[in-house]
Amino acid sequence: MLKYIKGNLENIDGVEIYPIISLVIFFVFFVALFWWVFTTKKEHIEEVSNIPLENNPKDDIL
Repeated sequence: MLKYIKGNLENIDGVEIYPIISLVIFFVFFVALFWWVFTTKKEHIEEVSNIPLENNPKDDIL
């Protein structure tokens, strides 16, 4: 099966740029995520982590 895919891709001009673009997008996404995690304020992390524990009056109706 791989030889059919590889054979079709060899016939496309400029196909070698797609893996490079994919790698760059992947790398940029995780670098941005890494940067966001380390620059987020601790107060914000604590506030967001307590959201599931808050008592919401709408939940008492059920």
